[in-house]
Amino acid sequence: MDFRYFLQTFGCQMNVHDSDRMAGVLRAAGGISVERPEEADLVVLNTCSVREKAEQKLRSEVGKLAPLKRARPDLVVAVAGCVAQQEGEALLGRVRHIDLVVGPDNIAELPALVMEQMSGAPPMARTEFDTIAPRFLMWSPPPPGDMPFAGRDLRSAPVMALVTTMKGCDERCSFCIVPHTRGPERYRAAREVIDEIRRFVDAGAREVLLLGQTVNSFRDPSLPPSDREDDPTGGSADSEESQFAHLLRAIAREVPLWDPRSPKARGLARLRYTSPHPRHATASLARAHAELDVLARHVHLPVQSGSDRVLRRMIRRYTRAHYVACAERLKRARVGLTLSTDVIVGFPGETEDDFAQTLSLVREVGFVSLYGFKYSPRPYTPALRLGDDVPETVKSERLARLFEVAEALGSAHRAALVGTRQTVLVEGASKSEKGDLSHGRVQGRTERSEIVHIDAPDAESLVGEIVEVEITRANKHSLAGALVRTPPLAGPKMHSRRLPLWQEDGEAP
Repeated sequence: MDFRYFLQTFGCQMNVHDSDRMAGVLRAAGGISVERPEEADLVVLNTCSVREKAEQKLRSEVGKLAPLKRARPDLVVAVAGCVAQQEGEALLGRVRHIDLVVGPDNIAELPALVMEQMSGAPPMARTEFDTIAPRFLMWSPPPPGDMPFAGRDLRSAPVMALVTTMKGCDERCSFCIVPHTRGPERYRAAREVIDEIRRFVDAGAREVLLLGQTVNSFRDPSLPPSDREDDPTGGSADSEESQFAHLLRAIAREVPLWDPRSPKARGLARLRYTSPHPRHATASLARAHAELDVLARHVHLPVQSGSDRVLRRMIRRYTRAHYVACAERLKRARVGLTLSTDVIVGFPGETEDDFAQTLSLVREVGFVSLYGFKYSPRPYTPALRLGDDVPETVKSERLARLFEVAEALGSAHRAALVGTRQTVLVEGASKSEKGDLSHGRVQGRTERSEIVHIDAPDAESLVGEIVEVEITRANKHSLAGALVRTPPLAGPKMHSRRLPLWQEDGEAP
């Protein structure tokens, strides 16, 4: 049965990955992607509930669909993702024009559930965790008949591929709803991860981003046992049995790596991961960065606060000293490695002194970029018992001061790169061009994840290429560069999709 679907994504890279898998199962069932909800038989809103603003966006988008649903009662409206898992059947009761609620662990069931709705079944919620037998859907190239990227070779992979290694979270941070919406930690078999990466690389992907709520807590009995090591602050890390560093080494050993000396070569050029937890930023992980050239020279390591008192209230289970030691160990492991982070301001009970300690940690570590968020109470989280006692005006003022410090550090870092030559993986059209490659402007990322905009007459031919660029200008949040040379590489055409950029105010798009 052929049908047309429109899929809209809110939130983080994990949600982008889930949407990719939804698109895959819908295509396999006869679905054809369209660009507007008015053209669709099925509208899927893949949602995020980590921040209150993300839920507000969902309510706004669902509201916009009400007139369309009234005009076309046969249109199937589905809500997926974290809000779906959080609200379940209650969402059906509150919003009458929603037909289907599907949790993150039920993506494989989406086509069958949609067919039932199109056959006249009553509204339904399916939000069951797969804790007993975890399922991880593997990527497959889209069929030639599907046209999500007009003008591209649809049998090739995206430039940057998303590969999940685990799902769920056992950390139980007091502010976080993820354990409720994603369930307990479940790890994918290392062999499946490696095989999926090989599939992406064979199809032409140049970079892979490993995904997991706490990606570096990875475990698999098929891998060597974790290293016994000392905590950098004097404690013992024996109880933390992460085998993530062994996974990284296995990927580097078993997946073909890109070789700039080989014309038309396919291979993995860069390997990244997000988001690691500081508790699992072990010495073995730092050694992997020292030893594996394929690992990007950038790590996003969320800290949330620089105050030990607030970290305890957040139930982060590490201290400021531990975090700083882990950050410095990573930077020593690889010359030029940079760090970015997440910070929450206005957490219940946060004093001016607590916030000052956060600012001092930001300066001490020297983050090149930072994503800041105002605390917002989330349902089902332990922090609800602490109240929300920091006034909104104080939260806004602290967030502005945090950004001021972070932007000064980032600006100094980018200014120091002007005049240098950087290796850039071209991902697609510049954000300002809204995906249009005809304007001769592309963007990509350096090994340290700096965004670089490049003007080039034949922009489309650069997508997926690794090029040398001379940095000519430092912008507020990116760099501009001039093409120095293109390696003698004529790899397969690739999708120009990029990962979404996080917004400056801390809200995911």
